[in-house]
Amino acid sequence: MVFVDKENTLLGMNVFAKNSDREPNEAQIIEYIPRMKHEESMVKLTYGEYPQARTTYAVLISRPWWTYGAEMGVNEYGLAIGNVAVFTKEPYSEEGILGMDILRLALERCRDAKEALDFIIQLIEDPGQGGNYAYGKKFRYHNSYLIVDPDQAWLLETAGKHWAAKKLIGFYTVSNALTIDDEWDMCSDNLVEHAVKEYRCSRSMFSFARCYSDRLYTWIAHGRERRKTTTEYLAQHIPRIHLNHLTDLLRFHEKEPYMPWKGSNRDICMHYGGLTRPSQTASSMIALLGRERQLVLLTLSSTPCLSMFKPLSLPAKPDLLPGGTATNKYSPENYWWKKEMIRRTMILRYPLLADYREQLYQKERILHDEAWDRFVKGENTWDIFKRSIKEEDKLEEQVIASITKFKPRAPFYYRWVIKKISRKAGLELR
Repeated sequence: MVFVDKENTLLGMNVFAKNSDREPNEAQIIEYIPRMKHEESMVKLTYGEYPQARTTYAVLISRPWWTYGAEMGVNEYGLAIGNVAVFTKEPYSEEGILGMDILRLALERCRDAKEALDFIIQLIEDPGQGGNYAYGKKFRYHNSYLIVDPDQAWLLETAGKHWAAKKLIGFYTVSNALTIDDEWDMCSDNLVEHAVKEYRCSRSMFSFARCYSDRLYTWIAHGRERRKTTTEYLAQHIPRIHLNHLTDLLRFHEKEPYMPWKGSNRDICMHYGGLTRPSQTASSMIALLGRERQLVLLTLSSTPCLSMFKPLSLPAKPDLLPGGTATNKYSPENYWWKKEMIRRTMILRYPLLADYREQLYQKERILHDEAWDRFVKGENTWDIFKRSIKEEDKLEEQVIASITKFKPRAPFYYRWVIKKISRKAGLELR
């Protein structure tokens, strides 16, 4: 996750950006839910219920198909929140509210970053975060939240019901690892005392990240390496960050020329690779945050290196977003799955995609410039958003017709891995 404040961009707005890395057959739903009034007393979450608000704010969210909550989103007040998994020494609870559900509840009820921070902390402490974070298997973790509005940003890192929060200035990046040492602005009661007692941490040299992190799982996740990459990249371009820097960053691969079968958990744009790389980037979002209006760039699909970031101004309308019912099984009626079939066909022939990627990025830059000009004039970008979808479709149609004349260029093991996970979803690849 990435935050850049308005002083360090050429855009004059606070920026939030995130890749959502999930299991390869976990379709991501991107939806716009308008402001609503409610008569019901409770709202059904992924697990359990929570008191419903009389009014919930309009939100644009990106969520796994099976959850109520979201990996990332923006609301009508320009509040953006994203969360990532972190692995700690504290026990993982089967009870409580899913971290993604907490994120959506905050977006629907809070107007600014500090209000959202306080709301999330309240739920982290009681009833607490908990539940299973994967569909069809057991996977548990705790959560870090990046909370950004047009005027301020906060980082909240948690370990069970313990937490530390830091107000952010300039720019900051987060991946799957705790980052706060002793420089927090707020923390839970007895944060230090608990760690000293349970984990024999040094009181005089206390570090929240060092004391509470599960070293093995944090190392496996390579979050610190990804954070080093994103931090160094942004530092090179501060204070002149523009949209192309953000799209380039979310498409970053550790080694170029890139081949998916040689990918790494250090990549920002993650490609599925079997047991050693069990996740892929399922959805990507960049949000430029104004109080009245926002400009959000969405891939609407996996693997941002092969996808166009499509510019949608908010407020929007629900029917602008392509959808269709989604599950963990392929459906040609669902936009994400329709794109996923194309992405996996491409991935197996990745060396043939250089011209496609160059054309895609060129068209994207033109559309982004047009959208930005429209946005700063106070006009919506809805027609440009629709045109972005059509332009991407046209390029994909051309490249698929070309590359499927050739056999997959991926090595045997990688072809087997991709086709195996695809067959599990009922998807037969060419």
